Amino acid sequence: MYTIRKGEIEDLPRVLELVNELAVYEKAPEEVINTVAKMEQDGFGPNPVFGFFVAEKNESREIVGISIYYYRYSTWKGKRLYLEDIVVTESERGNGAGKLLFDQTMQKCLDEGCSGMTWQVLDWNEPAINFYKKYGADLDGAWINCNLQDYQIREILK
Repeated sequence: MYTIRKGEIEDLPRVLELVNELAVYEKAPEEVINTVAKMEQDGFGPNPVFGFFVAEKNESREIVGISIYYYRYSTWKGKRLYLEDIVVTESERGNGAGKLLFDQTMQKCLDEGCSGMTWQVLDWNEPAINFYKKYGADLDGAWINCNLQDYQIREILK
């Protein structure tokens, strides 16, 4: 029903649409400030900082899901793959595209010699939590996310 493949630069407009769909689902559409141009530079420029897979419907070749990842380094565990987002468009959820994307991302983790894979899930996103529990994932609620936006950093460093 689906084909999972490495993402290409031509996929980025649809990728950003799915990112925006996720932001609406997570009740934060105003938080997305990324653009296709930024994604082209960040994913396909001289120093790519992320990679992604897409799920295409076999009959239409429509991209219905994405898995966006990058690498991080843990002083305790070494090189890790960080799953930034896995998104399946609402009309295709529950049909197996998410599982195929997640499986491909786990395989990438192993292929790249990572010591494991890390990601976040909102505490109210029960469908996602249940999906990850099927894999036996450790859901650690002890860590608090910390962020500073660029405008905050500029203000601090004045």
